[in-house]
Amino acid sequence: MTSSLLDVRRGSQTPRVANYPPYPLSAAPEVIDFAAHCGLYLDEWQRYVLTHGLGCRVDGSWTAPKCSVWVPRQNGKGGIIEALELAWLFLFDEELIIHSAHQHRTSQQAYGRLERIIRRTPDIHRMVRQYRQANGEQGIELYDGRELQYTTRSRTAVRGFSAKKLVLDEAQELTSEQIAAIMPTVSAQEAWQIWFLGTPPDDPAAWCYNLREDGEASAPRLAHFDWGADLDLKNPDDLAKTHDPDVWFGCNPAAGIRIALETMQDEDTPSGLGEKFPQERLGVWKPRATGGAGVISQELWRDQVDRTGERPTDVALAIQVNHRRTHTAIVAVGPRPAGGLLTSIVDYRPGTHWVVGRAAELKAKYNPVAIAVQDKGPSGTLLEDLAKAGLTPSEDRDEPKRGDLAIPWAVDVADA
Repeated sequence: MTSSLLDVRRGSQTPRVANYPPYPLSAAPEVIDFAAHCGLYLDEWQRYVLTHGLGCRVDGSWTAPKCSVWVPRQNGKGGIIEALELAWLFLFDEELIIHSAHQHRTSQQAYGRLERIIRRTPDIHRMVRQYRQANGEQGIELYDGRELQYTTRSRTAVRGFSAKKLVLDEAQELTSEQIAAIMPTVSAQEAWQIWFLGTPPDDPAAWCYNLREDGEASAPRLAHFDWGADLDLKNPDDLAKTHDPDVWFGCNPAAGIRIALETMQDEDTPSGLGEKFPQERLGVWKPRATGGAGVISQELWRDQVDRTGERPTDVALAIQVNHRRTHTAIVAVGPRPAGGLLTSIVDYRPGTHWVVGRAAELKAKYNPVAIAVQDKGPSGTLLEDLAKAGLTPSEDRDEPKRGDLAIPWAVDVADA
């Protein structure tokens, strides 16, 4: 008796985490059918994500303006992206679609795949005015002016654009600065939608942990799908599970379709993915870096309170925005008359809208030695507005002038 291809084991077609708003309708059937018309036949799991991610109300508005998809590499998330972009460009008449990736080569590969799909589909190929690939930019422009643009992310890559549809590939690499540049792109648009797609990040303080937190908490207007295994790699029992093929098939929807069991077995060896296997093949997230007390305990912090009432006569200031940009602190530090340094929180409030005005006020009042602001991370998003208010980095990084911004090196932050 010969075995049928249907007997081959398949990976799980539904994710471990699937949270999405309820919806009466979905635009997915049109998207899936059009993809098939273009020769792009989607797996069941890809159709699942599109069905729930493209849920809509009777007025046509999306129930999930933000969609978050996390699946290990080489499973086929690109197929979801291609189906979306084909439909947005040729079915739904979107004026501008932006496809953003962390690396130029990733954008280039995505552009090449979609161009090939369109060229082999004559009825939509005839609608294309030009396939643009010059000076490091890629794009597909139709005769009626509608366009799909591919960009490589930076702090300013999409500033000034207004688009209703964005695809953020390699979402694990997104920074707070990039999100600050990207989100206003859709702020004034109706029926906007942003798709975040990626694999768990190397950086345990990456911005995407915020997206994961909201997704797992079933935040309103967010669809969140995560195939990754929920394992604590410091737990010996959980670590043993990383070698279990049942876990492998649960985390990889394309297992048995595009990813063979033998391939995963090879990857689960020291000469394969080694210690990276849980993250790369099983989608395991590292423990998140917390913003709370770690090196300094709350008890030790309380013991350091200065109750003498003595205050420094000369101070330096520092501005710090938390990872979610929900709160900002301005801190002062200076020498105590009796010796040692005194640190105090000058201001701490929600958001960032108040920071520039308050920093300018404190500069005028105290003439500080310097004002420290990191150029990496959430605090760096304030630099442009601080400069407009006359607060600019010192020309001499090692010896800033009074009132200048002091931008520390990464090693300075680590030492601190």
